Amino acid sequence: MSSPISWGRLRPQPDWPLSVPRATALGLVHGPAELLPISSSAHVTLIPWLLGWDLDRLAPDLRKSFEVALHAGTAAALAIAARQELIAILSRPHRRRWLELLALATAPPALAGYVLERPIEARLGTPPTIAIGLLLGSASLAIADLRPQERTIDDAGAGDALWLGLAQASALMPGVSRGGATLTAARLRRFMRASASRLSRQVALPVIAGATTLKTLRLARRGLPPGAVLPFATGAGASFASTLLSTWLIDELERDRSLLPFALYRSLLALATLRKLRTEGPRGRSTRLSAANLLS
Repeated sequence: MSSPISWGRLRPQPDWPLSVPRATALGLVHGPAELLPISSSAHVTLIPWLLGWDLDRLAPDLRKSFEVALHAGTAAALAIAARQELIAILSRPHRRRWLELLALATAPPALAGYVLERPIEARLGTPPTIAIGLLLGSASLAIADLRPQERTIDDAGAGDALWLGLAQASALMPGVSRGGATLTAARLRRFMRASASRLSRQVALPVIAGATTLKTLRLARRGLPPGAVLPFATGAGASFASTLLSTWLIDELERDRSLLPFALYRSLLALATLRKLRTEGPRGRSTRLSAANLLS
């Protein structure tokens, strides 16, 4: 039975900006935002900022750690949801070729994350740069989706894998979105929408697993201050649950439907951000998004 002292270490202080309800709300948003090409990490940063939650009162490392907790919940849910697909990949007659393609698609984001993670965390991630990333990603996605649909996932080769890897690396820029970038790259190379969605998801699995594992180990070594455990746990749990409950969105993405609605939504979120920046001025520019947006 827990003692009052141990519960006090778990329970956030009354004036703590990341309360359990807020952490839960962000976790619930994170799951579907991760499955769609709209940048989950941008939502985790912009929603509190737009609502005036003042998460800047949390230390930067603590905000980054909370993002890691949300990604850990999402990654665990994706591992469960995608288990049959992973088994199918490993059971393919040409699985060695496919694993080589996955390795090619993983190398650019892994290298970029190793070299650029710290500079990005130090210099990027304010609401203006997130808005720019959202708009760039929106325009690229809309233009790419005009390309003809000529290729299937079985046509993917080394060149396609490298382009998808570079797209994942570009998602280090806040607001770009890993899913949006890889969908854009696949459609630019004339893959059919369903195949582009599957390629986007499959090349992301090693990146999500590797980055989440590394960041979770760092978080475990660093530990959490008193009062952070319960919001972090509820946020991760909500992210896990919302991801599992949103897996039907994967089937929706793999239908032959225009990607323009996602581009439009991204633009509207960016415009809402820019409008608030215009009305509030420099006071609203300090929130930062960590390089965990590589997973988004």
